Amino acid sequence: MKLRPISFSNDSCYLPPLRCPAVCRLDPYDGLPESYLIHGGRTPNNEISSSLYLLTMDSRGCNRKLTLRCKEKELVGEVPGARYGHTMSMVQSRGKTACVLFGGRSYMPAGERTTESWNSVVDCPPQVFLFDLEFGCSSAHTLPELSDGQSFHLALSREDCVYFLGGHSLTSDSRPPRLFRLRVELLQGSPLLFCETLDTGISISSAIITRIGPTHRYIILGGYQADSHKRMECSTVILDEKGIHFEPLEPPKWSPDVIHSRTWFGGSAGEGSVLLSVPTEGRPSQPDVHYFYQVSFQTEG
Repeated sequence: MKLRPISFSNDSCYLPPLRCPAVCRLDPYDGLPESYLIHGGRTPNNEISSSLYLLTMDSRGCNRKLTLRCKEKELVGEVPGARYGHTMSMVQSRGKTACVLFGGRSYMPAGERTTESWNSVVDCPPQVFLFDLEFGCSSAHTLPELSDGQSFHLALSREDCVYFLGGHSLTSDSRPPRLFRLRVELLQGSPLLFCETLDTGISISSAIITRIGPTHRYIILGGYQADSHKRMECSTVILDEKGIHFEPLEPPKWSPDVIHSRTWFGGSAGEGSVLLSVPTEGRPSQPDVHYFYQVSFQTEG
């Protein structure tokens, strides 16, 4: 694995170190480069952020040194509060584009805290936030199908639909196999949101998802089925005009370090590729060391 230095442009704002923020990829459009939205997250000092950042590539020099530009975007209206472990997705409807934010955790509201629960975290209310990137207008929506908070779930979008899959609920301390389909109509006035509960969900949290090719095909890898039970299986997810479909996928041959580790984490490293990190455990001679694995899935043709 090769690491190259990355710097920020002079007009960039400060991007704090964040754990478990919501990250959403924006495809190139109107001559603009690929970019990423970053919202919320938890800092190493256990502060929870409510900021929204737009991260784009500023330039790539002749020595392949990458320069990024980071800008903080302001939202107005019904703005989502500070949180982490949530998701953001892009939807397209009637020629318009909007961002959907859902789920996550935050600190208990100040009026409900006691001395014992001062730093306790709770599920955020199960509201759906919808905002546009051009004007920064944000609106909150409450839907009867979304009655419980959830975090560390997966969100997949295609056109005007977003699918919320799995996740962990602090209220019940469980990972129910939930799957919701949210459809958004971006009308001239107020948007319309429709939610449907599907019965093909997966009991999973903190999973990694990577896209395969230009079509809406994804691979789900990793995650947990319980606090001490990693999900070693893999699944292929397909989004088409009829809905969402799951297919079993042969998992890679896990190394002993991966099999016996209690925790693992990572993220997508490009189409069909995942960067997986496993901490060393039970080795006093190697404190705070992680093994990194690149998992690649090849597609036919």
